[in-house]
Amino acid sequence: MLAVEVGTKPACEAFGLSRATFYYRKADQGVAERYDPARPSPASALSPVEDQEVLDLMHCERFMDQATREIYTTLLDEGRYLCSVHTLYRILQQEGEVKERRNQLRHPAYRRPELLATAPNQEWSWDITELSLPPVPAGSDLQSFLAQSRSVYE
Repeated sequence: MLAVEVGTKPACEAFGLSRATFYYRKADQGVAERYDPARPSPASALSPVEDQEVLDLMHCERFMDQATREIYTTLLDEGRYLCSVHTLYRILQQEGEVKERRNQLRHPAYRRPELLATAPNQEWSWDITELSLPPVPAGSDLQSFLAQSRSVYE
């Protein structure tokens, strides 16, 4: 490594790299080696067979039209605990059966109105923010500027 032979500062200058970036990348490499993204499944996780049983129960005619929390509380009242409410939602999410139920409106993209006049006195607007006029000389007042601009555009 060049930084070991000549030092960090000359090596970074040779490559056009800031020392902060060098140390950031060096630290980031160490994190990647220590971090293991594969997380073991918890011991209390449901097996695929149990997931399917829960899904079949939620699809049965008795619970077909009930909300997930209603299913959960009904089963608890009967003395059956299969899994948490969150797990019920997770199983439904894996099957693509959970979605936003509210009506989602899509607003059309706003188009700024465009004023186009082909003759005098066709368009009137109070908004003069984008009015293209010649530059105002320093020290002149508005009346002289307007008189000057009228003569330019007539």
